[in-house]
Amino acid sequence: MSLRRNALLLILIIGLLAIVGEWSRVLTHAWCIPAALLLLGIGYERIVALRWTVRVQLLASERWPLGRRMEMRYVLAQDARQYVSVELVLSAPDEFSAEPRVETLRLERAVPGEAVLAAAARCLGKYAWPAPATRIGGPLGLAWWPRRAEAEFSVTVVPDVIDQFEQAAGTQGAGGERAQSAGAGAEILQLRDYRHGDPLRNIDWKASARRGRLISRDMSEDQHLEVIIAIDAGRASGLGAGEVDRLGLSVNIAARLAQRAVALDDAVGVLVFASQPLAALAPARGEAAVIRIRELLGACRVQPSESNPVLAAVRIRALTHRRSLIVILTDLEDASAGEELMEAVKLLAPKHFTLVAGFESARIETLPRAVVNEPLGAYRALAAVEYQNTLAASVRALRSLGAAALTARAEHLDRAVFESYGQFRARRQV
Repeated sequence: MSLRRNALLLILIIGLLAIVGEWSRVLTHAWCIPAALLLLGIGYERIVALRWTVRVQLLASERWPLGRRMEMRYVLAQDARQYVSVELVLSAPDEFSAEPRVETLRLERAVPGEAVLAAAARCLGKYAWPAPATRIGGPLGLAWWPRRAEAEFSVTVVPDVIDQFEQAAGTQGAGGERAQSAGAGAEILQLRDYRHGDPLRNIDWKASARRGRLISRDMSEDQHLEVIIAIDAGRASGLGAGEVDRLGLSVNIAARLAQRAVALDDAVGVLVFASQPLAALAPARGEAAVIRIRELLGACRVQPSESNPVLAAVRIRALTHRRSLIVILTDLEDASAGEELMEAVKLLAPKHFTLVAGFESARIETLPRAVVNEPLGAYRALAAVEYQNTLAASVRALRSLGAAALTARAEHLDRAVFESYGQFRARRQV
């Protein structure tokens, strides 16, 4: 029970009358009247409030995209009185980013009231949403009376996807055009002189008769690439990256990149690794491949061990026998892990084209430029400079091996990866 304004006013009056009674013999026991009224009123409210029932219902999507802000709706209703004042505490599970708050509603009889809490999921998995703590205001405005709300609701956090608008915009600028290369497509790109080894089916006999020499046709061919996305789920992937941790950000990028690639008829596979490969899917095309990838990604969890990208590279070589684009989402700021990452790139380099994408910390970038007023601030600035130098050195070392390497802030990393993927398709580097 918590007192409300009317009860506090009565308590103030009781105190004033008690003080006056000490000074005056006439009003010595006057404070007993408001005290009795307060006690009787609280007793009456308790009896009445126990009979009231407030129904709570939670309404939201059962599947929440990782890192995307969604809304949980709390719908309350009562049939006891003309109106009832209700306070409820809106909160989310610990695995969600949300600002808990207290909401006060005035519920009319048989008319539902509603409160909304916005939250963003930070971890994959299934979570029970907590029922709100509620309390009812007594009819005399003296006290709040706690009531237990029965409301069951579970939320399953899944990898984020590209909506229809993003998909249409991204496909137009992501290397979705046809490549001009010899093949068995249905569209003629050009006529040229016959070269030794050209298939007979590519010879244009009518053009050859007109020109008196053999003429071959170059046909358009859609780019059917193979893409394998390698996700680092080691210890460092549990570090924060905006609304989610680094593993969550990698999972979202992988899910969205798979969706983009399948829309362009590319084959997509996934490998999740830590100290050893944890799960893998060979490259495949079609919506069924995207569904399998999302299911695998939805089961990803941060591992307590350090990552071993060399073993991941060995597993990738067994997943595909064609020249493929290998996208590795990992930590580039750890100098101790740099040598293993470069060994992994060397294993992949002879046959595959490798893109390594890492994270930048926006907060650390600002430290070297911040005004330093204390020794600790100077140490932080020096550490930030060392961090940036290590990151830049890792990128240079990977590029010297022929791999593409990039770093970006958490909110821009997916765009950077998608743009690189589109450039590979447009240039047909894979």
